[in-house]
Amino acid sequence: MKNISKHILVTLIGLLFIASACQKDDYKLGELIAPSNVAVTFEIVGADAEHPNGDGSGVVNFTATADHEITFTFDFGDGKDKQIAADGTTSHQFSVNGTVIYNVTVSAVGTGGISSTKTTPVEVFSSFADDEAKQFLTGGTTKSWYWAADQPGHLGLGPNDMVYENGSHTYAAWYMSAPWEKSATSLYQCEFKFSVESGSFTFEQLNPTGEAFVQGNYASEFGLGAEGSYPSAGTAFDIAGVKNVSFSPSASLATIDGGYRGTTLNFSNGGYMGFYAGSSDYEIIEVTENILKVRVVQVNTPLFAWYHTFTNVKPEQK
Repeated sequence: MKNISKHILVTLIGLLFIASACQKDDYKLGELIAPSNVAVTFEIVGADAEHPNGDGSGVVNFTATADHEITFTFDFGDGKDKQIAADGTTSHQFSVNGTVIYNVTVSAVGTGGISSTKTTPVEVFSSFADDEAKQFLTGGTTKSWYWAADQPGHLGLGPNDMVYENGSHTYAAWYMSAPWEKSATSLYQCEFKFSVESGSFTFEQLNPTGEAFVQGNYASEFGLGAEGSYPSAGTAFDIAGVKNVSFSPSASLATIDGGYRGTTLNFSNGGYMGFYAGSSDYEIIEVTENILKVRVVQVNTPLFAWYHTFTNVKPEQK
């Protein structure tokens, strides 16, 4: 009888434990409420009665508000990456020369990912130009560039902040590739074509393999494995298509402290130069008739600044 009572007691305790565990795991998401009353205001830098569309810098400060929102996502309507702003405030630099109307769409995101949007037209004037750089890049018509694969450091990595000493935020302090280091991939088969015609300034990335070189963190994020060359068609790193090119002034500490040119190359619609690091904006360190050196900050790891060197004569591996 004692043993039976023990078994009953153990069974009851077990049932209570299971019931308790089930109760603890019975989580509720709560009521799903779509954000409402989405509103957007903006200030065009330098705008006044004489210059209603700004001072030519192309910089606009945005403020978004809503009820029941968790965060905001901005799509600036100029082909550049979307931007997340938890508090609804952000700045953006529009870089297409002239006075252009951009349809800026703000998404207020609520619980469960439910969102409400508001689109606002913004008319902005941009006057930044670098005609000399455009001439170097295009030769006045069309010009092709290639990885300077025979040069040490044609691909490099350094820190993108001021924590490190000796100006290491301005150069590839962490890693510099050896000549032909990535020859096992299709990276060096890239051709980058810059063209200017009838006022249009364009860029096209060509590779006979159809592949793109994807940086390691992105390769992992995309479920591809280690860094390397992967087929690009239909992916976030697709190389296909002609992109519009514009210039904007560089404002990074690296540009200032490193004595860079002061010009940033901006590619539309996700354009990039062979090595996918999530960004379409390249600070020009140096450009001449036969050398192009740039710096690009990795979007999903902003501590990483990548350095690239290109030449207008394709190197031949011996």
